[in-house]
Amino acid sequence: MRLQYLSISSSEDDNGHGSWEAMASVRPADAAAARAELDQLLAWAEAHAPGPRGALEEHGVWDAHLQEQQEGPEWTTLTLTLVGPVAWGEALLQQVDTEDA
Repeated sequence: MRLQYLSISSSEDDNGHGSWEAMASVRPADAAAARAELDQLLAWAEAHAPGPRGALEEHGVWDAHLQEQQEGPEWTTLTLTLVGPVAWGEALLQQVDTEDA
């Protein structure tokens, strides 16, 4: 998938879990397109789920959190945070990096 609005950062721990944060700060005219990119990422995550969704401490394997914040009248910040196994997140990054290239 080709991302025009989102940038993704990642981190991992020593237990094989990672966190991937996709973020965009856009003007109102671009908010719908940025939300569509977030929806694509979440759809991929759900379609390739490595196990049950939920918090790790509640026996989930992966989870997602979507946040939207208004930064005054001119900007909207959209953030999708995914957590799960490192290999799953790396597969997501490969999908983003290679499709439509």
